[in-house]
Amino acid sequence: MTVDRFVVVPAAYVFLLRPGAAGDEVLLQLRGDVPYMAGHWAAAAAGHVERGETAYAAALREAREELGLTAVGLEFATTMQRHGSEQPIDQRVDFFFTARSWAGEPELREPEKAHDLGWFRLDALPEPLVPHEAAVLAGLREGGLAPYISFGF
Repeated sequence: MTVDRFVVVPAAYVFLLRPGAAGDEVLLQLRGDVPYMAGHWAAAAAGHVERGETAYAAALREAREELGLTAVGLEFATTMQRHGSEQPIDQRVDFFFTARSWAGEPELREPEKAHDLGWFRLDALPEPLVPHEAAVLAGLREGGLAPYISFGF
């Protein structure tokens, strides 16, 4: 008997948050000429979890590599299980973190992958947004983000 097994691809995301005059703001990047969601706004730091790496370590690595930040005070936000249309056997598990403290000034360190960085109020986000990330940002804005959510099923 043949059993079709699906592949799970893990990723880590960091939403940097700061207080603004009209409420919390989040730092987002405008994705560049990349295969997935080019031209969409997304988490300022995110990427795949590498073999032998924890999601927490991946989030810290991505913040350092993509933004030049260290001493990032990560707080777990949620885990998302999602299904995309890329491949029928492909599922994603995304670990989302927020941070309100860090060392350094965020700057684009991978200009070939991202064209811009910007701070946006959680209630006035730019368009277009990566859809599954928009769902997490909505939960952060509304304050009711569960520890586990699903998307695309």
